[in-house]
Amino acid sequence: MGARDPREVAVNSPDDEFASHEAEKDLYAGIDTSVPHSARIWNYWLGGKDNFPVDQQAGQEYVRVFPGIVDLARHSRAFLTRVVRYLAEKEGIRQFLDIGTGLPTEDNTHEVAQRVAPDSRIVYVDNDPLVLVHARALLTSTPEGATAYVDADLHDPSTILREAATTLNFGQPIALMLMGTMGHVPDDATARELVRRLLAGLPPDSFLALNAGTDTDESFAEAQEGYDETGAVPYRLRRPDQIARFFDGLEIVEPGIVPVNRWRPEPSPFEPVPDAHAYGGVGKKK
Repeated sequence: MGARDPREVAVNSPDDEFASHEAEKDLYAGIDTSVPHSARIWNYWLGGKDNFPVDQQAGQEYVRVFPGIVDLARHSRAFLTRVVRYLAEKEGIRQFLDIGTGLPTEDNTHEVAQRVAPDSRIVYVDNDPLVLVHARALLTSTPEGATAYVDADLHDPSTILREAATTLNFGQPIALMLMGTMGHVPDDATARELVRRLLAGLPPDSFLALNAGTDTDESFAEAQEGYDETGAVPYRLRRPDQIARFFDGLEIVEPGIVPVNRWRPEPSPFEPVPDAHAYGGVGKKK
């Protein structure tokens, strides 16, 4: 049985509900639970339940070597929230293309954007079958706005842009979101070219919002090396200057490409926290 288009989120009858359940069973059957997966481990670190014992074991081993990974995951999620709010409130962005979505959690892109502007339109992109299973959770929307999910690979910008155009208006600015995604493309030239091709398809005054893990901590690098050796899809940690190269040609929004916890942080009564070993920023296409 083929899987239903995940954009068909309304359940109108018992038959529809049964078909939806059967489609999810088909999708779950295609998920390899013998090898850890980064999206599921990330979900585990954030306190989610959409993970398997193999992910929990890999996540625990990662934490043993690099305890800071849990805080880094939380800082990265908070960075996304602040970036989306900034773009919606301060820059008037009403369209978001979120690639490498990962599993739903609190403050997903559409939730943050539509709290600011209910007419915001969001397209999520991923090629993880477990994310596809949970796409309905991502596809809730205000009546004024819209959300959609595209099952596509980061290495295929043409398909991503073509499918996104069924929901987004490419005559108006769009925010391209690449949160923790580009580490899955280890070659620097290839990674920059993919970002360039995605941005080339967006109109002027669009934005790039990106963050990625850095090689600025030896225990972080050791933990990542151990994870890569499990047979899971490896993740490339980069130097901060390499991450900054993704923004070549863009007008960088203050405070620049910085540790994610230092990008427009919200006031806090607590002592400053150590810099997260992930850098990110926002740039505007002119």
